[in-house]
Amino acid sequence: MKKISVKIFFVCILIAQNTFAQINPSGLNGSNRVFTAIPFLRINPDVRTGGMGEVGIATDPDAGSMFHNASKLAFANSNVSVAATCMPWLCTLVDDSFIANVSGYKKIGDLQTIGLSLRYFSLSKVQFTTISGQYVGTFKPNEFAIDLAYSRRLSDNFGAGVTLKYVRSDLARGQVVGSSNVIKAAQAIAADVSAYYTKNLLIGGRNSRLSLGTAITNIGNKVSYVKSQQPDFIPINLGLGSNLTIAIDDYNKVSFAFDINKLMVPTPDTTDLASSFIDKPLLSGMFGSFGDAPGGFKEEMQELMYSMGAEYWYNNQFAVRLGHFNENKYKGNRKYVTVGAGANFGIFRFNAAYIFPHVKQRNPLDNTWKVSVGIDIK
Repeated sequence: MKKISVKIFFVCILIAQNTFAQINPSGLNGSNRVFTAIPFLRINPDVRTGGMGEVGIATDPDAGSMFHNASKLAFANSNVSVAATCMPWLCTLVDDSFIANVSGYKKIGDLQTIGLSLRYFSLSKVQFTTISGQYVGTFKPNEFAIDLAYSRRLSDNFGAGVTLKYVRSDLARGQVVGSSNVIKAAQAIAADVSAYYTKNLLIGGRNSRLSLGTAITNIGNKVSYVKSQQPDFIPINLGLGSNLTIAIDDYNKVSFAFDINKLMVPTPDTTDLASSFIDKPLLSGMFGSFGDAPGGFKEEMQELMYSMGAEYWYNNQFAVRLGHFNENKYKGNRKYVTVGAGANFGIFRFNAAYIFPHVKQRNPLDNTWKVSVGIDIK
């Protein structure tokens, strides 16, 4: 039997989602987290919205829109746009884990847009040893997703989009669990469906724009890393968002955005320890997730994640951003403030964001920053 060093303990968590749920289904202090495989699919690689509390379902479209809501791309102003992002991950635990993302879109006439993105997650190097401590090799875990999106305007104010994606999670391939279970890479084919509505209006005599959006993301097959293991749900997510942009004058404008997200995967049943919540088929697990929490309606409401953010632009050239993300203490307890800034110089776009967790205990998100550079061609 082989074991993994303490340094990459968080990798073990990603590999053994099902095991953790069975060992501690009720969690600590009343917690009952919703576990999924390949959770990196819910890590926001977009730097602009990363500075606004992770909102993005209804914010103005740009090259990073595919993560939140690809239907927005049909309303983009530029003909072609590309952005590249880099962000270290869990830098308080390891020093060589990072996420890189490249995304962009191309408009096809006035009504249609196609988008493409590649996300790559490089985790810290793993040193494998036998139970007696004998070194048996190293491995560099990684995960990636390739997304292809199509967005179309259905009217002057409304659009819809669909995204197809291939996902591969290679965390400890070739290693053995128990006596004969060989770990393999997990693979998924998934899709997003999304919609977006935007309307120009006047508020107090000022030109304004109200936008609403919704998206169901990562609708895909369940996966496992070991043949004998029951496959787990990937992080299928329902998001609803709103955004209001107000032009203060010819040079200044401000936006306020608010998103609600919920994982559409089964909740562990803490009232029946013999039950296996991951045995549910894909569709019944997705739609049953709105009423399967053992704590009833109160617990279902605890599974909602809230994001809010604000953005100020001067002359469409310089931006500052502020936001907040909140997750219930019994469902993960991620709570943090975000700040960000942006600058446009000709066709070039630069963005940066930083996360400030505000829970009392030491947080793996401490000192997390994101930077991106992009090109917009009108």
